[in-house]
Amino acid sequence: MAVEGLAGAVQMGAKLRQFRLAKRLTLKEVASRADCSESMLSKVENDRITPSIGLLHRLVASLGTNMTALFEPSAARVVTRQGERPFIVRNAGAEGSDVSLELLTPSPGPVLFQANIHTVPPRCRSDGRIVHKGEDFGYVLEGTLELSVGDQIYALKAGDTFYFPSELPHGYRNAGKTTLRVLWFNTPATF
Repeated sequence: MAVEGLAGAVQMGAKLRQFRLAKRLTLKEVASRADCSESMLSKVENDRITPSIGLLHRLVASLGTNMTALFEPSAARVVTRQGERPFIVRNAGAEGSDVSLELLTPSPGPVLFQANIHTVPPRCRSDGRIVHKGEDFGYVLEGTLELSVGDQIYALKAGDTFYFPSELPHGYRNAGKTTLRVLWFNTPATF
């Protein structure tokens, strides 16, 4: 996975280590909170491996922050042009995830919500089920979305919307043969 923006890839590991040390937490404490091994966390902090989006979400949550904190502060702007927004890309790996997220809201920024476009190739999925505080809302731009919320699975197509409290375990996959694109909102910002 690479996190990219105008200045190129962002080295997430160093920022994660900085957040951990600022909170005076050990590798063991953060690894335990994020449900990963100390060795895995050390490799992430040293940019030797790239964590899945699910693990990255757990790591920043265990540090009391969100993924937008991994980006350099951006100047306050009213308009952000296409091609100027940062995005998170998860390259193909053991988890079978090629999901990319284009960050539409300022990152980091004093926003009360976060908007992303999730782009999911056929047969790819989220990195497991996620639980966090807040609310999720989405609009399927193109493709076929299989959305799992709680113990229910929903099939959505272009033009369909969804909403659910984020405390419900949720995940998704591209159930179609073409690329899936979903405009996804979270409040509060979680990435």
